[in-house]
Amino acid sequence: MAANQQARTRRRLSTEERREQLLSVGARLFSESPYDDVWIEQVAEIAGVSRGLLYHYFPTKRDFFAAVVERESERMLRLTAAVPGVPVRDQLAAGLDTYLEYVLTHAHGYRAFHRADAAGDQTVRRVYQRALAAQERQILATLAADPEFGPAFEERPDVRLAVRGWLAFITAVCLEWLRSPDLSRRQVRELCARALLGVL
Repeated sequence: MAANQQARTRRRLSTEERREQLLSVGARLFSESPYDDVWIEQVAEIAGVSRGLLYHYFPTKRDFFAAVVERESERMLRLTAAVPGVPVRDQLAAGLDTYLEYVLTHAHGYRAFHRADAAGDQTVRRVYQRALAAQERQILATLAADPEFGPAFEERPDVRLAVRGWLAFITAVCLEWLRSPDLSRRQVRELCARALLGVL
């Protein structure tokens, strides 16, 4: 009786909800294991769907992992988007707070995103590199819009290299922080902010 009632009250997931569920499962599995050690059958079993349904959404494992990486990239870009007219120095602390909150709240997705660079699949690596390039462009555009730095900052090779290096720095810091949270979020935020302002 109870089982029948549960079956009747269980809500059918929409296409978008199902896709999001599968990507969440994938983010967790890819964050815990290398790309080659994750099996599509695992994802389907944990999500409670057939393997065929998963392949309906994502034709190959490569497509699935690429979708996980793109999802996390889009989240990070949205959360760290610049506020027009607000100086970079004023935005930096708030932006890093948001970023670090994302790292803590979506630790599986964050780890999975940064595992993509080590994936042997070149298509997946290209997705990851495009995502990093988008983050880099977003930071450079924010600097260029700030009178303290100016439009020339966006074109300077040394600044572009510095921003790329800073992104690698905060990635290494955040991944280590997730492994060993010895510092508070405020301390990590200040460390990352000083690193960017110092290099600029």
